Amino acid sequence: MSKINKIVPLLFDKFLSENTREKTEKIILKVALISFFIHLAIIYFLKFDIVDFTSNSELLKSPISAAYTPFSFILIYEVYLLIYYLPKSFTTYITKQYEIITLIIIRKLFKDLSALELSEDWFEIKGDLQFTYDLVASLLLFYFIFLFQKQGKRKAVQEKSIQIIDRFVKRKKLIAVILVPLFFVMAIYTLIDWCTGISFSSNTLPAFESINNLFFDQFFTVLILVDVVLLLISFFYTDQFHKIIRNSGFVISTILIRMSFVVSGLISTILIVAAVLFGLAIITIHNKYEKNT
Repeated sequence: MSKINKIVPLLFDKFLSENTREKTEKIILKVALISFFIHLAIIYFLKFDIVDFTSNSELLKSPISAAYTPFSFILIYEVYLLIYYLPKSFTTYITKQYEIITLIIIRKLFKDLSALELSEDWFEIKGDLQFTYDLVASLLLFYFIFLFQKQGKRKAVQEKSIQIIDRFVKRKKLIAVILVPLFFVMAIYTLIDWCTGISFSSNTLPAFESINNLFFDQFFTVLILVDVVLLLISFFYTDQFHKIIRNSGFVISTILIRMSFVVSGLISTILIVAAVLFGLAIITIHNKYEKNT
């Protein structure tokens, strides 16, 4: 146990220090910028028949859809930030989950923008209708996340005088250290698995739904397990009803987000909005409960 207590801080400083975060941010942003121009170049190479690869993929039809690729790398950085904030603030960790699923919707909007059919039958065209749902959902999520962060700050002020439980922080650091290589391996495996699904002989790419959910359906499955572990560990440090309900509510919120990957269309969008709204309701009630006790 003493060896683990020595190794974990070393790995934590290596993977999740402020210096590492800054370096990771710079690398990801550079890669995102380069990937945007590469995607853009591929689209124009196909448009002018410089490259012989005819595909019906919506990601290769319009220059607007080129924004999809850099957003994917930004999402990877958001995953890193989620792990980074896990030991520091539980509410910030949950906020990052909400930000990730919101960015996934916004990333999808760039793809949908390139395939919009501007006509009087807007609300009768399935693709245009889904674009409308996602556009409204992104605005709602942005506002809900803003309210959630406000509630999180109120909680932080209320708990400022409470002594930080060192053992609980160490447990969270251990989980964070485990998550960094785990998500890295998952991302590499997902990328290789997706690449094997590309058929150059038949000029086909994997279906868009599988691309949009790539990595993140497994990612949120792992987050559910992490949230449950954190919930169970929290029982060692508090038996206050409102805190148990808050932590349990966050687990339910993550499960609702994970369920959104199983379905598509309007139901998926509703599940995502409901998940964030449920989390907001939980933390709001928790703060009022704590204020009055």
